[in-house]
Amino acid sequence: MSLLGIDVGTSGCKAAAYGVGGGCIASAQREYPTVHPRPGWAELDSRLVLARVKEVIAEVASKTGHDPVTALCVSSMGEAMTPVGRDGQALANSILQVDIRGTGYAQRLEADFGREAFYAINPNIPGPNYSLPKLLWLRDNEPALFGNTWKFLLWGDLVSVMLGAEPVTSFALANRTLLFDIRKEAWSEPLLAWSGIDAARLPRPVPSGTVAGEVRADVAAELGLPAGVKIVVGAHDQCCGALGAGICTAGKAVCGMGTVECITPVYNGIPPAATMLPLGLNVEHHVVPGLYLSFLYNQSGSLVKWFRDTFAADMQGEDVYGALLREMPEAPSRLLVLPHFEMTGAPDFIADSAGVIAGLRTGTERGEILKAIIEGAAFHFVEGLDALRGLGIDLSEFIATGGGAKSAAWLQIKADIYGVPFVRPQITECGALGAAILAGCATGVFNGPAEGIALFVARDRVFEPNAARHEQYREMRAKYRQLYPAMRGLLAEL
Repeated sequence: MSLLGIDVGTSGCKAAAYGVGGGCIASAQREYPTVHPRPGWAELDSRLVLARVKEVIAEVASKTGHDPVTALCVSSMGEAMTPVGRDGQALANSILQVDIRGTGYAQRLEADFGREAFYAINPNIPGPNYSLPKLLWLRDNEPALFGNTWKFLLWGDLVSVMLGAEPVTSFALANRTLLFDIRKEAWSEPLLAWSGIDAARLPRPVPSGTVAGEVRADVAAELGLPAGVKIVVGAHDQCCGALGAGICTAGKAVCGMGTVECITPVYNGIPPAATMLPLGLNVEHHVVPGLYLSFLYNQSGSLVKWFRDTFAADMQGEDVYGALLREMPEAPSRLLVLPHFEMTGAPDFIADSAGVIAGLRTGTERGEILKAIIEGAAFHFVEGLDALRGLGIDLSEFIATGGGAKSAAWLQIKADIYGVPFVRPQITECGALGAAILAGCATGVFNGPAEGIALFVARDRVFEPNAARHEQYREMRAKYRQLYPAMRGLLAEL
């Protein structure tokens, strides 16, 4: 018996099967490109992504015959929704979080409700990164597509429907649309009325861990899965990642190092708006009942991927990232990078900016540019971490998850900049692992999250900060803070 966790991200998808006796039996992953039809637009080819998801499931299923999958669960990116027809097929691409379409609608939403009144219903800061502004853009600019859509589905929901589940969504993913009432745990009637969107065109919100159906017989045969595999409702990837990192109690935080870097603190209730709003912090459901969490996030892995595709397109082999990271100098770089290549995340959500690499010389080598990109992505979070400490979140160490956590060099840079140890767990793909643990809890394999965590979550290595480099980075951080204010006007024009 095994449990299948599926993680659908912005730049790639993963699947991994975990045996109920402990350990990962098999895993697979695929990449897919972001589509940019126009400047500022960012989409995923929904049909291509679904095909890649099928590929990773089939590859893992082919290696689990001796330990067949009994239940699966999907962890996925938030915000991006796909228009789906009554036949369950994708009608168009999904618009990604970083896409700037919908900016005017977000501003109108905040003006009409007021920030505090809106936050009392849906504790997010309205911005174009969420689903609702993009749905309104589609309504007004693609009326035929909008009118022909049966359901607008978030990625976890879409994959589950493809496999045979009902069209339902987790509370966590529903929260990313800006249409969810976090306290009533349902679509908000005032927000639906304001938007003119019919709740019937959205998936039904349910708690994470709900069994939403079984894999259809024809799909199971296509993918090589056994009959009767249960489909369990997952969550937003950062929520599943927190569970996979072992966080099932309040007061801790995890650092997810994926396409987007996300620092996720966990609370034992919904914190007061008066505390959260000034910090630009959202609140949404954790996958563990009774717990909630927030996100500090921005571009990170996507910048490293851009660097690879731009500066190392000719490099071949499975360890391209490893080879590039080995080119980095030991000392801190002499460059400063402003990680505004796309719209930034919380707390500022800056859409009218652009990336900067400052300090380049003819003697600058490729490895130093890469190190500066990683440093700049880390500098972005320093002020936010100070705010989290003020909320009583224990930041004496970070558990690092995601693809970036596999790199010792990357983790050491982060430990040196933040001045705290970084812990790498034995299993770093915690989104897929958290989804698998959730599948086990929902189907009676585990008697609660703690039992699954005890089985699968263990430390691999701790990266301690270097005191001398931490001081160097403090000085660099002071210079970094001058970049955006000095260039704001020019970057807005660019």
